[in-house]
Amino acid sequence: MANPLNLIPGQKYKVIKAFNDFDKITHPVGETWTFLRTNFLPYEDGLTLHVSIDHFDKELSYRFQWRNEEQADLIHNFSEFVQPQ
Repeated sequence: MANPLNLIPGQKYKVIKAFNDFDKITHPVGETWTFLRTNFLPYEDGLTLHVSIDHFDKELSYRFQWRNEEQADLIHNFSEFVQPQ
């Protein structure tokens, strides 16, 4: 599956509109990370965003669920929530 969030691997991004992921973690305005890749889990409509955060020096994963009652709108409109740095 192609990258549904339309992010570029190795590109640094900044959150410009706060959002919550599947685990109810809030990603506040100003949060920055470098996009690595996404993975899709078809049987749960799961989408995992893998990022690298400079001050952690490790990979982090943010989970989303591509269902209307969860984060489908966020996934479809992700460019309204993050912008390239």
